[in-house]
Amino acid sequence: MKFTPISQHSASRKGRLLLALTSVLLCGTALAQERGGTLTVGLSYDIDTLNVYSTGYLGDVQATVVEGLLAPDRNANYVPVLATTVPTIKNGGIKVSADGKQMSITYKLRRNVKWSDGTPFTSADVKFTWEAIKNPKFIAESKDGSEDVSSIDTPDPYTAVVNYKRVAPDYASTLFTFGIFPKHALEGKDLNTDVYNEKPLGTGPFKVKEFRRGQYVIMERNPLYWRKDSKGVQLPYLDQIVFKIIPDANTLVTQLKSGEIQMTPSVPYAQVTQLDALPNMNIVKNNVLSWQHLDFNFKGPEALRDLNVRQAFAYAINKSAISKALGGFPKPIDTVVVPVFSASNRNVVKYPYNPTKAKALLDAAGYKPGPDGIRVKNGQRMSYKILVQAGRANDEIAQQVIISSLKAVGIELQPDNKTGVAFREARYKGGYDVFYSGWITSADPVYSVFFKTGGVNNGQGFSNPKIDALLNRAENTLDPAVQKSALMDFQAELMKVLPTIPITTNLSVIAVTNKLGNFVPNPTNMTNFVNTSSWYLKK
Repeated sequence: MKFTPISQHSASRKGRLLLALTSVLLCGTALAQERGGTLTVGLSYDIDTLNVYSTGYLGDVQATVVEGLLAPDRNANYVPVLATTVPTIKNGGIKVSADGKQMSITYKLRRNVKWSDGTPFTSADVKFTWEAIKNPKFIAESKDGSEDVSSIDTPDPYTAVVNYKRVAPDYASTLFTFGIFPKHALEGKDLNTDVYNEKPLGTGPFKVKEFRRGQYVIMERNPLYWRKDSKGVQLPYLDQIVFKIIPDANTLVTQLKSGEIQMTPSVPYAQVTQLDALPNMNIVKNNVLSWQHLDFNFKGPEALRDLNVRQAFAYAINKSAISKALGGFPKPIDTVVVPVFSASNRNVVKYPYNPTKAKALLDAAGYKPGPDGIRVKNGQRMSYKILVQAGRANDEIAQQVIISSLKAVGIELQPDNKTGVAFREARYKGGYDVFYSGWITSADPVYSVFFKTGGVNNGQGFSNPKIDALLNRAENTLDPAVQKSALMDFQAELMKVLPTIPITTNLSVIAVTNKLGNFVPNPTNMTNFVNTSSWYLKK
């Protein structure tokens, strides 16, 4: 499974734990869907690559080109895409071995699907995708799921049987959902350098016409797209989608007002009121599977490896002040499993805002205020760099509140904000002292990518054997009761050792022209662009 920072990929399992999401449907009332037109979208982050498995950001652009076997819908339920059905134990698509340690999944594939170059899509592409991703020479952002597969059988062009080494409850949100690679175009190629990274070949509704790094990506209709509407009209309706790279929040809002862009999937909270007043703009508030967090680098300053210091950080941070500074949209939380899930543990150790207690913890740890008010121990000042993605207005506002809160107890935080590849590299490699950002996940998340020893998103270098064991138990069973129990225990232990401080949940605010029909927001890390084929612009 892919987890991404909100630049934009919890305790619940698909179809098992309660998922209470509020989604807003903007279909518009139109007599008929109009064909044609160009939708211009503003993205607040720079794009590193168009390879969905290599990017360190949300795959907004990639989702219009590349399709998987399944995809989550607006309610975070998986639905078939290139597969004809969602495999389950009940329909015979999932079979667990007699000893309960392995499983196989059979995907029945759609017929008459073509890649945008006209080559038929087959089960050979599914098998090749696994082989390409697990290849150690391929430097991917995430290879989650590839290591769990022992083999793939392709008895015919429209059947793929995926054999797993373990029982994998997260199968639907890993490699075969995020996208399939075209075997005929990539076999024998270096996926790290191939032109595919600039111009991916897909089965989706659009294809890449032009990609100018740091500027824009122009997508044009794929005339060979397989999907049709209820009247038999071939999709997509739109001629083009243009993604403009606009990292500066003020510029993004200015271009929304002027009509230079008609949509942005991430409106700064401070700008919501003025955009909501525009007569031609709809503001969509979308509950997403996401939370903000402050992480400590365990490979960094020695003080941050002291539990007393981490607890002092937690007590010093005024989460309510952060929520208020962001218009009240995000809500304070106490655990990394967001509260929409029934496995969110409300009985974890909590760290309510208490600067007096924070100071007492720092005093007990031997950190005394220096002449300038910043605490010192053995000649080491408590002065650290805090990483935030540059240009993310919401995060930069929260960063200032955190800096102010920590200064009040004698800890100095200096902004170290980065963008593009520099931000991505710092996040993955631990190029920070403390790191403030957000994660958005799939409907059946795997927390080991964040908190297990060596996890792909564990750039902070955190390692804890008890956490590892609890995550292994949660992530190797199809029994929802076992999953929930392990996840509840995991959260309790995580908040005791405190490698991360959960700050707030997230509400995604999307600005979109009222001329766009059939737009439905998506709460998962598959992005709001996972199903653009039916979008249309009203004349």
